[in-house]
Amino acid sequence: MNDEVKCAKPECDRFTAINELARRRGFFWPSFEIYGGSGGFVTYGPLGTRLKQNIEAKLRELFVKKIGIYEMESSVIAPGKVFEASGHVDHFKEPMVECQNCRGRFRADHLLEEKADISSAEAEKMSLTEIKEEIERHGILCPDCGGKFGELQRFLTMFETTIGPYSGAVGYGRPEAAQNIFVEFNRLYTVARERLPFGVIQIGHALRNEISPRQGLIRLREFTIADLEFFFDPQEPCCHLLKEVENEVLPILLCETRLKECEDTTDLTVREALDRKIIRSEWQVFFMAMAKKLLIELGVPAEKQRFIEKLTWEKAHYSSQSFDQEVLVDRWGWIEVSGHAYRTDYDLSCHMKASGVDMSVYKEYANPVEKEELVVKPIMAKLGPVYKNEASKVAALLAKVPVQEVADAMQKQGYFMVENYEIKTDQVDISRQKTIVRGTRFIPHVVEPSFGSDRLFYVALEYAYGIKDNRVVMSFPRSIAPVQVGVYPLMSKDGLDTKASEVQRLLANEGFMVEFDETGSIGRRYARADEAGVQLGITIDYETLSDDTVTIRDRDSWQQVRCAIKDLPKQLHKYFEGKVNFEQLGSIIKS
Repeated sequence: MNDEVKCAKPECDRFTAINELARRRGFFWPSFEIYGGSGGFVTYGPLGTRLKQNIEAKLRELFVKKIGIYEMESSVIAPGKVFEASGHVDHFKEPMVECQNCRGRFRADHLLEEKADISSAEAEKMSLTEIKEEIERHGILCPDCGGKFGELQRFLTMFETTIGPYSGAVGYGRPEAAQNIFVEFNRLYTVARERLPFGVIQIGHALRNEISPRQGLIRLREFTIADLEFFFDPQEPCCHLLKEVENEVLPILLCETRLKECEDTTDLTVREALDRKIIRSEWQVFFMAMAKKLLIELGVPAEKQRFIEKLTWEKAHYSSQSFDQEVLVDRWGWIEVSGHAYRTDYDLSCHMKASGVDMSVYKEYANPVEKEELVVKPIMAKLGPVYKNEASKVAALLAKVPVQEVADAMQKQGYFMVENYEIKTDQVDISRQKTIVRGTRFIPHVVEPSFGSDRLFYVALEYAYGIKDNRVVMSFPRSIAPVQVGVYPLMSKDGLDTKASEVQRLLANEGFMVEFDETGSIGRRYARADEAGVQLGITIDYETLSDDTVTIRDRDSWQQVRCAIKDLPKQLHKYFEGKVNFEQLGSIIKS
């Protein structure tokens, strides 16, 4: 970590300052810079990769470890029929305009939001003709060259490819990770021992061919998404974990408030939101409360979060009720970091219909139920002489027809047509039979919390960013700091560097993320570490050589304590597990 430390620039907005810091210190930067770059793609450097991994570890800690959600991993490319069945091919389209002069292409709804103060929610209600009229009415021109726009069109924002050498084998880069979970439902249900409820999360790359991504990490063409699909019986929708969160307060911007063009949130406890039927699913509101907790653990205070209820025309095609979790950031205002949708049985039903594979589950009744059912049985002795070799085919076709439909036709007209075959009343036996029904089959319902990993990464950066004595300090929560400990010899001589290397190896072998830095003055190294978000700095000085103790420095308070090397691993483990605070690591050094 021998990068040059630069003074903070108060005249820069936070977005600009963070992007400059990110490039210089190796959090992230635009990809393919030597070829001029390509919008919507970023490269995470060493610090950024660690921070992103730690954020995703938080997701796993909250959902996989503590709740018992399963995790899976699958392909980024899927056959076209998957996204045709799910509705994405028809619905993943955005309004696009092209400049007649420079041929630049832009999201039309984004232009209206930026240049005409027409919200994306309003734009989503508009037809292409209405959007074009608004662009012309406000005199909106190309942001790049000032040219006029041509006709609008709908642009499919999924990356299309072919699978193998056959042009007819169309595939798409997945725009979300959810469909992989749905198409594998039968196998996952077996893994879950055929018991509901259960959930599956997938954290991985997704692709969206954005028309004009211009918001850094907020809008990318390739990004990491964490989709969690939670399956449950709609007849048994209770969440057994609800008591853990029922008093958690959720600030919600309700639809009725939004329609009044007001942005005042309504603070509701989880229990109140359910009792007032503002949120219909117990599992959905549970995951919303967990999402709020996640953001707090990433450093975003509760007062900088809100949930926005999606209007009817804003909801995704698969959702019956949706809320977006939003965080307030410096340049962009409120941005979405997670979405919470009640997908009902939409996805499983679509894939069941398109594939012909049964994706329903069987539920046995606690007490068998006696039912009287209308039954139609073909009389083969009558069908055989009439249809000969096709008699079995006719019987099979008849079996697929609803019984009541056959009975009604027989009563009304004395025969029933199935395809081109006429079946008469004397060729079937229609009767009522009592049967014992021991269970039923149904398609599970789904609630989905979906997190944008890159957006979580950005808000963690922005809320960690601070200035102290005219220099940047990245105050990450200790559980996600990209580097936990920095080890610094006071001087690179007299055996201090050798002792520091021994301490670095000791801590690395204990599983800590450790950086070693011996370049420049100790003050300069502390400044570099603060800028990189290193949680603790351990300095090996001449006193260390005599009594085997070291100085530990806190990144945020700059306070220092003295601790014996033999106690370091135990003390640091307790500190990073949140069991002790900084002052308890050793003896406080008074400045």
